[in-house]
Amino acid sequence: MKNLDKIKQKSAKSNNFLQRYAILLVWGIIIVAFSLILPDTFPTWLNFTTILSSKATLVVLSLAVMIPLIAGDFDISTASTLVLTNMVIAVLNAKLGVSLAICLPIALVVGALVGFINGFFVVRIGIHSFIVTLGISTLLNGITLWISNSRTVSGIDRIMQEWVISKRIFGISYIFFYALIVCVILFYFLEYTAAGKKLLYVGRGINVSRLSGINVTKVRWSAFIASGTVSALAGIMYAGTTGSADPSSGLSFMMPAFAGAFFGSTCLKPGRFNAWGCFIAIYFLVTGVTGFSLMGAPTFIQSIFYGLALVIAVSFAAIVKKRQIQSAIDAGIAAAESKE
Repeated sequence: MKNLDKIKQKSAKSNNFLQRYAILLVWGIIIVAFSLILPDTFPTWLNFTTILSSKATLVVLSLAVMIPLIAGDFDISTASTLVLTNMVIAVLNAKLGVSLAICLPIALVVGALVGFINGFFVVRIGIHSFIVTLGISTLLNGITLWISNSRTVSGIDRIMQEWVISKRIFGISYIFFYALIVCVILFYFLEYTAAGKKLLYVGRGINVSRLSGINVTKVRWSAFIASGTVSALAGIMYAGTTGSADPSSGLSFMMPAFAGAFFGSTCLKPGRFNAWGCFIAIYFLVTGVTGFSLMGAPTFIQSIFYGLALVIAVSFAAIVKKRQIQSAIDAGIAAAESKE
């Protein structure tokens, strides 16, 4: 009997290890495969630095998406917030001549305001977060077209590009390190602060959290405000990357951002949204897309790849969650039987 228990424990540990690190193993296999197929272009430092630098904005946006998801809510307006804040910077700086020192805080305030409005309708009025943020997203798209006259606005101060994309460390643009800092901050917040723990508890069960004395309304509302602010930060980074603002270009980030957030919940801490998982998932997806692009695959492959990744990630997360619930039930039954 003891031997059987030991075998079960070893099997459980092995399965847990595979769940936590499977994406890293697959990522490594993909890198090796593309390196063998494309030895002259894929396994080069230039290609890897390009991957790390070019998708840092997407990493930050995916982290913005992740924050309300932890609390059990959706924020579909993140990509639209990115585009709006990007356009606000462009209009204020390039067209009106306002200093970046003023433009950037205004952009962050706009993002926080969007999150505040989302939180009001979801938490106070009681409308489902998907419906509210979808409607707000459409509203923001209209405002962006209005303030830009449906045109691309260029001429943002070059110092933005210099400090975002031009300056490099070991060939990697500063923008990657900004994304890394945001990830570290969110990781610390979620793992080592009381507010972060409350956010995790609310996501596991609103009613239980409320009975435990947690102010669920405040936590969920704060999550939306944080999501809007981080989305605005992504908009600032995007402005520094392009040096201009297009009223629609950033909207394509929404699907890969959600794919990254859900895919990230399948690794390191399976069944739970986490910052490092999100970070890894984005670059895992980007590596695959880059490899296919270098092979000459048509552009629609990118949409197919992200779409499949999102479906697979959501399915896997649901399976892991069911297993965790079943394990908790089994543990409870075992404990009850041992007491008897």
